[in-house]
Amino acid sequence: MLMCGGTLLAGSLALEHGCAAHLGGGFHHAFAGHGEGFCLLNDVAVAARGLMARGQVERVLIVDLDVHQGNGTAEIFGDDPSVFTFSMHQESNYPADKPPSNLDLGLEDHAGDEVYLDLLSEHLPKVLERHDPDLVFYLAGADPYKDDQLGGLSLTLKGLRHRDRFVYDSVRDHQIALAVVLAGGYAFRSEDTVAIHVATIEELVSQFVG
Repeated sequence: MLMCGGTLLAGSLALEHGCAAHLGGGFHHAFAGHGEGFCLLNDVAVAARGLMARGQVERVLIVDLDVHQGNGTAEIFGDDPSVFTFSMHQESNYPADKPPSNLDLGLEDHAGDEVYLDLLSEHLPKVLERHDPDLVFYLAGADPYKDDQLGGLSLTLKGLRHRDRFVYDSVRDHQIALAVVLAGGYAFRSEDTVAIHVATIEELVSQFVG
């Protein structure tokens, strides 16, 4: 529940200041009625619904760049045209059953920086233009990293930093509020997971504040 509150607060602050980050959250495997994976409550879904109920937003875009597809989020918003769900993930990874997002980009095993960033740069601007959201929730998963224990993609530390920078540049260019949550990260070296999350925040500060 604390994570849900943090993501809701981040969304509200992003609408006020242009961007905000929650050092947690991104529990995208949780469904409306049950939890899955490491996820009990879907904080991004709770936050999106809460902000809509308050009248703070009408349209939300969820950009999920965790290595795993956001099955709970996709199911929750499957019949809701006000929320667009975009997931880029390793296709062969968990979960086996993947309810369709509005846009799913399933990557082959061991896809690296070039393939990943080319695909992201091709699709994200189109999604932002087409859906025209009031707020973007960005799940900045650290687990596409090449040495992640639960992942099977091959992004480098530099590639992940470039990923974050591209998301921030794209959202800022469209003048849309941005709320960032950290989502998954399970590197063999915990220092690498920390470095990826720190870079996510550093790039946010650089692009929106610096």
